[in-house]
Amino acid sequence: MMAEIRKRSVKIAGHRTSVSIEAGFWDALKDIAAAKDKSVNTLVEEIDRDRQGNLSSAIRLYVLKYLQKKA
Repeated sequence: MMAEIRKRSVKIAGHRTSVSIEAGFWDALKDIAAAKDKSVNTLVEEIDRDRQGNLSSAIRLYVLKYLQKKA
C-alpha cells in the first residue's frame, strides 16, 4: 500500500474541504465508490454523516471495514 499522503478536495453538504490520507486509501476509496456505483464525493458525504472522529480517520476505518467484510 502506498504510504505517501495525498491531499484532496471534497465537497460535503455544499462546502469544500480538504482531506489528507495515504494514496493507497484514496485508491481503495475510488474502487469502493465505483463498486457501489457512487462518486467519491457521495461516499465521503456518507462517511462524514456517520463518523465519530476526524474525517481522515473515518475514511481509513471505512476502507478497512469494507475490505475486511470482502475478505
